[in-house]
Amino acid sequence: MKELTILHSNDMHGDFLIENRGGLVTGGLVQLSGYVKQEKANNPNAIYVIAGDMFRGSIIDSEYMGLSTIDLINILNPDVATLGNHEVDYGLSHLLFLEKCADFPIINANLFITMNHKRLFKPFCIKEVNGMKILFIGILTELVIASTKTEKVIGSFVDAEEAAHCVEVICDNYRTDDIDLTVLITHIGIEEDRKLASMLHNEAGVDLIIGGHSHTFMYEPEVVNGIPIVQAGCGTDQIGRLDLIIDEEENRIHELKYQLVPINASTAPQDEIMRDLIEQYKTKTDRKYKRVVTRFRRQLTHPSRIRETEMGNLYADIMQDNSSFDVMLFGSGAIRMTTIGPVVELQDLLETTPYDDCVWMVKVTGAQFRKMVLHILRDEAWKGHTEFYQFSKGVHIVYKKSSHELLEFCLNGKPIEDEDMIKIAIQDYHFRNFDDFLGVPLEEVILNMKPRIVANSVNNIIEEYLATHQDLDPHIEGRLVIID
Repeated sequence: MKELTILHSNDMHGDFLIENRGGLVTGGLVQLSGYVKQEKANNPNAIYVIAGDMFRGSIIDSEYMGLSTIDLINILNPDVATLGNHEVDYGLSHLLFLEKCADFPIINANLFITMNHKRLFKPFCIKEVNGMKILFIGILTELVIASTKTEKVIGSFVDAEEAAHCVEVICDNYRTDDIDLTVLITHIGIEEDRKLASMLHNEAGVDLIIGGHSHTFMYEPEVVNGIPIVQAGCGTDQIGRLDLIIDEEENRIHELKYQLVPINASTAPQDEIMRDLIEQYKTKTDRKYKRVVTRFRRQLTHPSRIRETEMGNLYADIMQDNSSFDVMLFGSGAIRMTTIGPVVELQDLLETTPYDDCVWMVKVTGAQFRKMVLHILRDEAWKGHTEFYQFSKGVHIVYKKSSHELLEFCLNGKPIEDEDMIKIAIQDYHFRNFDDFLGVPLEEVILNMKPRIVANSVNNIIEEYLATHQDLDPHIEGRLVIID
């Protein structure tokens, strides 16, 4: 029997800075790095893994298109990391460049070039710890395919293969190697982790799944088909810790203890090297982005992506104001912060809506719009795995979940009839994935009117509007009402 400790993070999303919450100094890469280095110094059998989405969420990340993040994560020094869907936000070709800048292995087994079936990344790595061989395999959600569609050449040649098959192929090829533990590092969400675990044959020998993507805070493992699944929420306020005893003869976990460790001044020392580097980046971004744009009457919130929110109403209304279209569908997932204001600096805006893209206008019939809304509100939406939208003013929808019907479906106080023609605006990412995200073929919509770009930059419009409108106080108005 041998001991092994696995520390793990996921979905850090640029949560680089320490925060003071009621006197408790919590989170941040300075303390997270301090904890990891402390544990590794005290325990030679400890390793650290990251289950995707290191990028986005911070002006430090976006200003340098992820290069700063790779620089900081190199100091954090994970033993292995897998891709998250936000790793492709700056483009797939740029990600391949960033991967070359990493001093740690980034693995993924299920992304392929369709022309020659060549994997884009090394699918696995083997780490030797305490005389044991640990096989790590990386798996990514198919959401990455939606992101690559904006790349006209590369995106059309990328495919995500069925994860269970990829895992079993790798395990079969290394069955004769004396692997003591097989760990999947996934970024597919807890629901898909459960499905993946249930599909794996016992002969594959997968012992553990360390996940990400769904931001699930797990205080104990969930066991599916004999495979423990863990995930450490999101950000840097905590880290997952697995203390394992491995049976080398049977190549399996003999004993497992798990905890979600808070990262704060009482649990983690500060890494001075990390602190100095972050301060260098922060000084540069503060000089450029730390200026007040506007002041709200109060703090605004966006607590959930699957409901109407104050921030969602504000951004949808800003885009629709004085526009040539009737309704703005603002992607809920494009709003990355849960709160903003009352004082709003430019860096707050850019961190709240980091995916700056153009806006398309299409014309749909009332029947097509109804079909789109029903698709958005389908059962999968409530699990948080589908695209969801914030509606601009004038929209009033009442949806009954149990019967899957729209009880009310109105625009500007009038019921929307099937034959009505409505001009809808959506962001570029959603336009590129129109059929999948909105449930209506774009080919049908094009027959109503040729789509056209009506704005080149979401953030330019938001910044200009807020700079000229002070003391805003948006509320939830019942634009989207869910019954049951």
